[in-house]
Amino acid sequence: MTKKLVRFDWAIKRLLRNKANFDILEGFLSELLHEDFKIKQILESEGNKETEDDKFNRVDILVENKKGELVIVEIQNTREADYFQRMLYGTAKVIVEHIAEGQPYSQVKKVYSVNIVYFDLSQGDDYVYHGTTTFVGIHSNHELELSDKQKELFKKSSVSDLYPEYYVIKTNRFNDVAKDTLDEWIYFLKTAEIKDEFTAKGLKSASQKLDILKLDPADRKEYDRYMEGQRSDASFVETVQLEITTAVNEALKSRAEEIAENALQKGFTIEVVSEITGLSIAEVQNIASNLDKM
Repeated sequence: MTKKLVRFDWAIKRLLRNKANFDILEGFLSELLHEDFKIKQILESEGNKETEDDKFNRVDILVENKKGELVIVEIQNTREADYFQRMLYGTAKVIVEHIAEGQPYSQVKKVYSVNIVYFDLSQGDDYVYHGTTTFVGIHSNHELELSDKQKELFKKSSVSDLYPEYYVIKTNRFNDVAKDTLDEWIYFLKTAEIKDEFTAKGLKSASQKLDILKLDPADRKEYDRYMEGQRSDASFVETVQLEITTAVNEALKSRAEEIAENALQKGFTIEVVSEITGLSIAEVQNIASNLDKM
């Protein structure tokens, strides 16, 4: 049995910023990062602003955990060819904004960039990707490591721990079969549903607190408006894609007809012309008939 819940992209804009609901986002990040993640505070970021076009563009939230690390959670509903650069810019901007002038570089904060995308971002057959920064010797193939003094200074065990880490969750690549607790979360991110047997951290709370039927009237009205906007956007994209496909097909058919005319004039049979152009026998016969009248 499943229960239809508020979509995560809307919840992260409205409900998950409430301290009483921190356990939901903490659960998701705990399962993804494989640690007991505790939110210290929600920080202000440019993406926190609620604007009318948020429904069409990315949604993000910036949180600080108990260790002073920063996590950006971004949700992108529509295709962006330069999304990787947006991820890079987002982490760079957060790093710069959270170190005071005059502080040593040792105070640069660790940043995690978590990206939940609802389109096929680049090529790849997996649905969860993790990116880190390492330095490997081009001759020895040995990975550069921190010295004991650096480990003590930074409280980190490896060089990669100092740099931003990136996670990309491609929801459309997920096959809806939850094999572990992280998959249970991805199932929810994709379908806005939680199965009774799911045990992932945060999902039990999400099932209770994100129930559409339990929203107060103002939130329910806002959510309905948001979903109507999502449907409108999806319809717009589908219409544009259909128009482009139609235009391309018409252009291709026009070109095929030109090729057919040339081939017929050079003496190729109607059957051969049909085969090489993809036009039907009847279409080629019609072109041949028009040529005879010229």
